[in-house]
Amino acid sequence: MDRTHLNEQALLFLAKRDSSNWTDHDEESLQNWVDCDDAHRVAFLRLENIWENVGRLKALGAGLPRGTVPPPSHWRHSPFFASENERAPRSVRQMRLWSFTAAVMILTFATGLIGYLWPRGDRYSTPIGGIASVPLQDGSSVTLNTASQIHVELTPEERHIALDRGEAFFYVAHDTTRPFVVQAGNKRVIAVGTQFSVRREADDIRVAVTEGKVRIEEDAPRRRRGARPETASPERQDQVFAAAGTIATTNSSGVNVQEKPIAEVAEDLSWRQGYLTFHNTTLAQAVEEFNRYNRQKIRVEEPRTAAIRVSGTFRATNSQAFIRILDEAYSIHAKTTDGSVTLRQN
Repeated sequence: MDRTHLNEQALLFLAKRDSSNWTDHDEESLQNWVDCDDAHRVAFLRLENIWENVGRLKALGAGLPRGTVPPPSHWRHSPFFASENERAPRSVRQMRLWSFTAAVMILTFATGLIGYLWPRGDRYSTPIGGIASVPLQDGSSVTLNTASQIHVELTPEERHIALDRGEAFFYVAHDTTRPFVVQAGNKRVIAVGTQFSVRREADDIRVAVTEGKVRIEEDAPRRRRGARPETASPERQDQVFAAAGTIATTNSSGVNVQEKPIAEVAEDLSWRQGYLTFHNTTLAQAVEEFNRYNRQKIRVEEPRTAAIRVSGTFRATNSQAFIRILDEAYSIHAKTTDGSVTLRQN
């Protein structure tokens, strides 16, 4: 499929999603389309970023005073968001679509020019169940897990990634002159050239290192953006180092670093291939993981059922297969009510 056709399909999804006619069936169609091919995912993420940050407000704000954000009621008056009964004939719709595609191309150029004159970074995000790889200009790359968002700012002094939510795996290109800093809440994870993941839960993080070494520290309020992290005093008590084969977790009492076999750390990152791997994991913890990747949530009400231990590798977005295995292996039955699934053992 050529790029123009991919962009057209992505734009149609984006336009309808911002209308008042978006349904659960539309959401399912979008997810199926995005998941079926990496090219689809890349096209959608790229145009979604343009749409949200530039295109939507500029295109729909026509006729309003400069600097005014159009209210949602004004969006619905746009022909791109018309209902089925209000839509124009096919030839007119095609003309509008091509005009809109051209506008997006212009806005893409404008966004790049603005970024050159006034760097503000880029945001990338994934939906529930989505996984995406984001290449960076310095040769590094970021793999975003389900329902995650990052804000990237690359400057001559520092490569700064803000993990707004979720989880990401970082392959860091070696550059001793520009430290690679991942900020998650009030924590900073600093590397020069390495591979590691960061998972954020509020201001606490979980760091898994597969290559090299990272430094984990509190983000002191006095620290200015762009200050070189390696100038921090070696006597600081809030610094903890994590090397390859370790998993570090933070909480109110500090940082806990556990050494693991590299193979086990890699299994912990199997989500990059779309799988979840459990080793003697409680059912409560396994269900919590599945709920991160699926819109239909699973609940375990009985403590004795929640404490059952499970092992195995499962596709993250196929919770139904997981539930079937629980039924066959543990006689744990599922009951669906109000869009959620409750597990109960006989």
